[in-house]
Amino acid sequence: MFRGIDEVDWASLRHAYGSAEDVPGLLRGLASADPAERQTALDGMYGSVHHRGEVYDSTLACVPILLALAVRPEVRDRAGVVELLVSIGDEDGARGDLAARARAVLRTRADAFVRLAGDADAGVRGAVPGALVRFLDPPARVLALMRERITVERDDKVLLALTESLGLFARRHRLTSDAHAAEAVRLLTELSRPPYGPGLRLAALGQLAGCAPELLPADLVPAVVRLLRDRSAQRVAAAGDVYEGPGPDTLAGRLLRLRPSDEEGSRLLRTLHSALGSRVADRIALLCGQLTSPDPLDRCNGVWMSAGLFREWRDDHAEPVTLIGGQLGAREDRLHDAAVAVLVELGELAAPAADQLHALVTYRPGLRIRHRERSAPALGGPLKALAGAGDARAAPVLAEVLAGPVVPDDLGLVIPHLGRAALPLAPALRRRLARVPLDAPDLHQRAVPLLSALTALGDAESLPAVLRLLRGLPDGLRRRDAVTEAAVRALGVFGGGAREAIPDLRGLLETDCAVAAADALWSVTGDADAVLPVLLRELTGPAGDRRRRAAAVLGRLGPAARPALPGLREAAGSGDAWARATAACAVWRTTGEPEGFLALLRSTWARHPRTRRTIAAHVSALGPAGTPLHDVLRAELADPRRHRPDSGGQGIREDLGLLRECREALAGRAHR
Repeated sequence: MFRGIDEVDWASLRHAYGSAEDVPGLLRGLASADPAERQTALDGMYGSVHHRGEVYDSTLACVPILLALAVRPEVRDRAGVVELLVSIGDEDGARGDLAARARAVLRTRADAFVRLAGDADAGVRGAVPGALVRFLDPPARVLALMRERITVERDDKVLLALTESLGLFARRHRLTSDAHAAEAVRLLTELSRPPYGPGLRLAALGQLAGCAPELLPADLVPAVVRLLRDRSAQRVAAAGDVYEGPGPDTLAGRLLRLRPSDEEGSRLLRTLHSALGSRVADRIALLCGQLTSPDPLDRCNGVWMSAGLFREWRDDHAEPVTLIGGQLGAREDRLHDAAVAVLVELGELAAPAADQLHALVTYRPGLRIRHRERSAPALGGPLKALAGAGDARAAPVLAEVLAGPVVPDDLGLVIPHLGRAALPLAPALRRRLARVPLDAPDLHQRAVPLLSALTALGDAESLPAVLRLLRGLPDGLRRRDAVTEAAVRALGVFGGGAREAIPDLRGLLETDCAVAAADALWSVTGDADAVLPVLLRELTGPAGDRRRRAAAVLGRLGPAARPALPGLREAAGSGDAWARATAACAVWRTTGEPEGFLALLRSTWARHPRTRRTIAAHVSALGPAGTPLHDVLRAELADPRRHRPDSGGQGIREDLGLLRECREALAGRAHR
């Protein structure tokens, strides 16, 4: 099986980390008798030879040897080898000549997978259907083989793999061969009905949702919930969750241990949710069915799947969020931790679970602070979620934490979510900032959250503590450090109450913090002449974040920024989309007219969602003068999909902020 391996000039080939001279050792490791060595070798193949789905010349050279390993019965863990080959040849993976050549080799050697379809190892049989669909021709032969395997197969996991591959086959051939796709759909329809078991029927329904949604039953959600509960009852009765030990301490082993306890159930429902897509009402109803299951593993899967829905869609999520809150009292740590993690992401959307969160932080004070090995203590998830929801009941609990012996440095980050309810915390935050050692190695982590909190509260009484920090920084740090930026932002918010800081701000106008200092100086003094030269210099400097920020500050100056109009117009025609949009908005705010930039702002809004909050904030600041873009804001408010659905929990918070900006702008209240 290693014939010819030593004839390959591996040292001349490359993988993700350079020379491929270590690849023969990895290939031999895949055939080792030692499970840890096999798993380590598979780690290495994915980590270097097929790094992040890429195909290198060394990957191509491995394909014949991997095929030889896959067909040798004495090799253990051949399913992993087949899965690796499927990933290398996946048309949705790497592009380019090497990837195409790898796929061509796999197609010419696809008969190897035909032989493996009836292998004695169920793991191999389960990995093969994906290879058959991708590499074997003609389609009629693939269908016949799949139909035969469904008839004779008795292993449930292999039947699930066959069902999922039928769905892939139908999606691949529906545009090129209606007859073959129709036959695959017919087989899926059969598999979705009795006498097949609940797990297989769930799998078939998930695949039908992706390739033939018109054939789904009218009572899809109740049917799926019934099947899910039947499947869970069977799994529990069969004691299918027996703990099998920790396994090898390798990357692959650790990843396996991080998977859900019921990974199969997670995959089945995730497939269905993904296929249902924009049918949000059905997906919410399905989530509620999952979250009310008697089986904690079903509920845990439902919690994690809800996160995907919340990140993408702006529907009314009150019912599933309430049910997620109900999991906080679960005895299973995995379920409790999943619920906390999702609620932390949701920000104000976690409000329906606030009662449960408040009860948790009240009666289990040990959850208020999370102690971490080799890291500073952090705010506990339940308290972070309660504060993130904007619930005023978090403020007294945070006050108790602030008065305790251990205060997490990230506590200040949640204060802004509480608004005026957090005002009583200002004295304690102020005192804590005043005690931060100026030579602390973790000064940034300790000071910036506190400065952010006091800035959000507009606490002008913290001026002495802020100035102590700003003036006490070493000169090198003061000129460019994020702590300086945070302190300067606080001074800007204090406005006229920070006149004592005018010399300090002037001293920063020639540093890397010049834009922030100019912004704050304008807020404190209202003297445009003092800041315009600095902002013009930054505006015409090298393209980048400083130019965009200078344009944003000039926009806030309004008509006082007229001397900067030539530079702003030039900036609106160059740089990245965010910088162009910021400069165009600044011109509009300075002149009171859109000046031909409406088309630019509309196209930027459509093509670059990251810019939307910036544009909406500028339109909001214009008040009634922002009317020419109000139609865009109305369309945004009417869109059921979040503007950056791939940005995780941060995307949810940004989206909620965008919606607030849109509503304020349409209300016609000029601000800032």
